[in-house]
Amino acid sequence: MSNADIILGGAHHNFKDFFGFPNPTNKLLSNVELAPKPHPMLSTCDSVFTAITAKDQLIHYPYQSFEPVIKLLEEAAHDEQVTTIKMTLYRVAESSRLNDAIALAAKKGKTVVIFIEAKARFDEENNLKWGKIFKDNGAKVIYSYPGIKVHSKILYIERTLKNTTQRYCYIGTGNFNENTAKLYTDFGLMTANKKITKELNRVFLVLEGVLIVPKVKKLLISPFTSRHKFSVLVEREIAFAHAGKQGMIILKMNSLQDNNMIKLLYKASNAGVKIRLLIRGICCLVPGIKGQSENITVTSIIDRFLEHGRVYLFGNNGDEKLFIGSADWMTRNLSHRIEVVTPVLDPRQF
Repeated sequence: MSNADIILGGAHHNFKDFFGFPNPTNKLLSNVELAPKPHPMLSTCDSVFTAITAKDQLIHYPYQSFEPVIKLLEEAAHDEQVTTIKMTLYRVAESSRLNDAIALAAKKGKTVVIFIEAKARFDEENNLKWGKIFKDNGAKVIYSYPGIKVHSKILYIERTLKNTTQRYCYIGTGNFNENTAKLYTDFGLMTANKKITKELNRVFLVLEGVLIVPKVKKLLISPFTSRHKFSVLVEREIAFAHAGKQGMIILKMNSLQDNNMIKLLYKASNAGVKIRLLIRGICCLVPGIKGQSENITVTSIIDRFLEHGRVYLFGNNGDEKLFIGSADWMTRNLSHRIEVVTPVLDPRQF
């Protein structure tokens, strides 16, 4: 154990246990029940694979149900044409249809590779429990690496159709957890885009120890390319502003702490780039300072749901570039964790 593994403090560390407290019997002290809206395509389709093949599918939790993700894995477990399932798990529910589907797929003889982050604080015991269940059912289970956390929320599926391999993937901002999907605002993208699915498989090959560095052009992968690509995107907005065009950046994330990225946002502000930040937690950038950050506004949303989605929007002189993923702009997320950020390429999802 290192100092990073030790948490000092009082008797009550695991504040997520508060989620399990009973609701007050007084209705005036309780939130009104809000049923999630059905996804316009995934809630009615006969096959999630068919829906993803038709076009990319973006889901917004908890306003839309987590059910399509569970349905995708249950369909994959029963589909004889599915040969491979690869997935990262950071925080899993104690009892879970999603996990049951993974175990079933492995039991049916499919190639199932699960990377479990055992260092997910307060969920270590539950993660190890499910790791044993997956392994007992025939899955290949890979646990944490020393010195780096796997924080990405990714799923990769291979399916054989007419002697050709069709790839599907899911990239999200939140965990594969039915319970937190009702409390956290998150996004998840399902796609069969050949370039994205091919690159995501390379990420899993890194986790499996087959590759050392994933070669990617579409995806942003920490600690390999995210910092550089985000910096390039900000510098591009600065160049537009210097050319007399409109520079615009909107970022939504849990925390903004990385010193170099903050300095770059200050540089963009001084160049005239309009920057809107939605930061729920830690924010080490100070907005509204003349000569430093007068073009930056910061909002923290604290409400019924826990704001958890990471969204990165760059104006790109009218041809907007939109990304979602698991990485906050913290040094640990950009340099010391495996994170995956994907572009949202289908304009119908904007």
